[in-house]
Amino acid sequence: MILYLHGFLSAPTSRKALSLRAYLAAHGQEDALWCEQLPVSPRAAMALLEKQIAGCATAPVLIGSSLGGYYATWLVERHGLKAVLVNPAVLAPLTLERHLGPQENLYTGERFELTPTHLDELRTFETARITRPERYWLLVETGDEVLDYRHAVAYYIGARQTVLPGGDHRFSRWEKYLGEIVQFAGLG
Repeated sequence: MILYLHGFLSAPTSRKALSLRAYLAAHGQEDALWCEQLPVSPRAAMALLEKQIAGCATAPVLIGSSLGGYYATWLVERHGLKAVLVNPAVLAPLTLERHLGPQENLYTGERFELTPTHLDELRTFETARITRPERYWLLVETGDEVLDYRHAVAYYIGARQTVLPGGDHRFSRWEKYLGEIVQFAGLG
C-alpha cells in the first residue's frame, strides 16, 4: 500500500497524485494507493494519517511531496516505515511563515487563513534527524523555486538521493520515476 501525502495548497488532483494513480491502475494496482485531501491543520492531518496507517494490514510506504515530505519523515521515524520524499519541506514551519494570512487552494477552491497556531502545530512534528537513512529515497530538482534543495540533501544524508539539475518544485521529471517508485514501495 502506498500513502501519498500532498503538499501545502495541493490536493489528490495534483499532477503527481493523478499520474501515480494512473500508473498503478495501468498495472492492475489501483487499490494500492491511498490519497486523500489533507486538512489544513497539521494536527488534524497527522490524526488522519495515523488512522490510515493503523488501518493498513501491512506497513505502507509513504510518498511525501513538499509539506507531505515533512509529515512523512515524522511518520517514518515514529512507525519504522519507508518513504519517497519529493522536494520535501525540511524546514516547513520556517518556510510557511512567509505565507501567514489568507490562502486559497487552487485545486479545491478552499479558502482559509494560515495562522501562527498552524505553525506551532507543525513544530510538534519536527524530526531533529533521521535515524535509518536506508528507509528514505529523496527526489529533488535543483531548480526548485520554492524550497532550497540543499537543505533536503544535507538533512537526508546517507539516504538514497536523486538530485537532478534544473526542474522545479512540482518535480518536472516525476513520470520518469514512477516505475522505480512503485518498486521501492514493493509493488513492482
